Amino acid sequence: MEARMQNPVAVIPEALSPLLAVAEAARSGGVPQGTMEMVHLRVSQINGCSYCVDGGIKSARKAGVADDKLCTVAAWREAPYFSAEERAALALAEAATRLADRPDAVPDAVWDAAADHFDERQLAALVLMVGLTNLFNRLNATTRQPAGAGW
Repeated sequence: MEARMQNPVAVIPEALSPLLAVAEAARSGGVPQGTMEMVHLRVSQINGCSYCVDGGIKSARKAGVADDKLCTVAAWREAPYFSAEERAALALAEAATRLADRPDAVPDAVWDAAADHFDERQLAALVLMVGLTNLFNRLNATTRQPAGAGW
């Protein structure tokens, strides 16, 4: 697989710093790093972004996420490895990524389950991570950035 062009943030490098600042802010929101990495990974799987799936697995491993979780994050509902908190974060990530799949994009039940486990700052961090991951997925998938490629 070859990229259609350089990564857009390589072409417009002044975009990188603000995006990295949002990522850093999201990671400082009080959600366990492993949970944030699994959210990033799940969103990237949904969007078919090989670049972000590859990077997400590597980042999740660095954050200490066990291989049994990494291997089953796409099937988290059926896998016994995830805590209730992680399940709530993954459900929120899926709903916020698949906005057009249902009339109520993020159903109250999904939001309420997440709010049972996370405070407002943590919810904000999760929503920021989902939104930023979707942005990166769209940049990389559109330009066909291959897994393992650098910027």
